[in-house]
Amino acid sequence: MSTVHDESTHSSCSHQGNNHSSSSHSSCGHQHCNNNRPLQQVKNIIAIASGKGGVGKSTFAVNLAISLAQTGAKVGLIDADLYGPSIPTMFGLVDAKPDVVEKNLVPLEKYGVKLMSIGFLIDIDTAVIWRGPMVSSAIKQFISDVEWGDLDYLIFDLPPGTGDIQITIAHTVSLTGAVIVTTPQDVAMADVSKAVSMFRKVNVPILGLVENMSYYELPDGTKDYIFGRHGGEIFAKTNGVPFLGSVPIDRAIREGGDNGEPYMLSHPESATSKAIRQSATEVVRMVSMMRAAQQ
Repeated sequence: MSTVHDESTHSSCSHQGNNHSSSSHSSCGHQHCNNNRPLQQVKNIIAIASGKGGVGKSTFAVNLAISLAQTGAKVGLIDADLYGPSIPTMFGLVDAKPDVVEKNLVPLEKYGVKLMSIGFLIDIDTAVIWRGPMVSSAIKQFISDVEWGDLDYLIFDLPPGTGDIQITIAHTVSLTGAVIVTTPQDVAMADVSKAVSMFRKVNVPILGLVENMSYYELPDGTKDYIFGRHGGEIFAKTNGVPFLGSVPIDRAIREGGDNGEPYMLSHPESATSKAIRQSATEVVRMVSMMRAAQQ
């Protein structure tokens, strides 16, 4: 399979593309469009987003995926950040390559999570310099040309911001909803507001907001709110967004990500892991509520 092809040859739903109307977002239903055959067996598709970089979005996406897999769910994770893929490093699969069966990519699998990333297809040090149409085409191939099989959750780890990749995904698949990751400081809230606005404009439900790096717990149990206090929770309440929890800082998270050993596995009983599991529980609850409301 070629990594990128001309968008005009890509099989897609009649409503896909840049002229897609937000009002038609759910027209294919949650079993997804017939032309997206690999996604027919995917029950829920969740986007993990952030308004800005540096908030720990990918780290949360990885540990959320593992947390869900630990409950027995079948989980897939797409590294949709084409310009800065991090999933290969965070899973210790920098040199791994996916198999190709009948022109479709077979996801790699580790820690019970199926994985796909542009980092598996190109050298990890190669810069991706693509314009919008090429980016959209590559993302669509990750959707249509990968054998995801039967999944309870397919998680998209989006790049930060509100660009072509986010819009392409929102217009190409029927997202169950989006989880927005932020840090507590005031400067992050303006970017969170933009992310919320974008998803609402394309009719993607907001499952909720996670406040990452909420505080650092000192040895005596005192909480140091390094980046401010409760900024994410206050934003969520003010803007009618469900609040999915606060995740404290732990230096071992970075170390685990760099070493290819996700934090949830290396520190399963830490306060941070417990907070991530609680956020995962809230995500599942919100998905169930939205499912029930649609019936």
